Amino acid sequence: MTADTRPLAVFDLDNTLAATAHRQHFLERRPKDWDAFFAAAPDDPPLPEGIALCREAAEECDIVYLTGRPERCRRDTLAWLTAQGLPEGPVHMRRARDFRPARVTKVEALRVLAADRRVRMLVDDDVLVCDAAEAAGFPVVRAQWAAPSVELSDAQEKEGRT
Repeated sequence: MTADTRPLAVFDLDNTLAATAHRQHFLERRPKDWDAFFAAAPDDPPLPEGIALCREAAEECDIVYLTGRPERCRRDTLAWLTAQGLPEGPVHMRRARDFRPARVTKVEALRVLAADRRVRMLVDDDVLVCDAAEAAGFPVVRAQWAAPSVELSDAQEKEGRT
């Protein structure tokens, strides 16, 4: 299998590879403190189950990271991925002022990726993203190893912020 024919394994970041519980409190206040929420991301502890699955998938797949984090977080996100020793791969982030629900933006990105390569799996913790991806025909691994967060779910679905 050549590098450009290997299937893709697509991984979410927040609550799939990175534990976000320590920064949820920024979303519980009114108004939400998005700057502080994203500024705390470099301190996210890794989620061992997600990290192990990503490394295992890299043996047969090229890794792609698909996150709802805004583009302005790219530098910190890349540094975090490197610090965890995760496989290299493109990182797709939310464009500025794109506040569509994650279930819409992520399935759109999956379709673009699938135009050139087979997507072997999407690994994500967001139930609505997983449901939408499965409905669109993509194989999904539901990341259920982090504590669910109502605030993060609302941010992904209603506010298009992550």
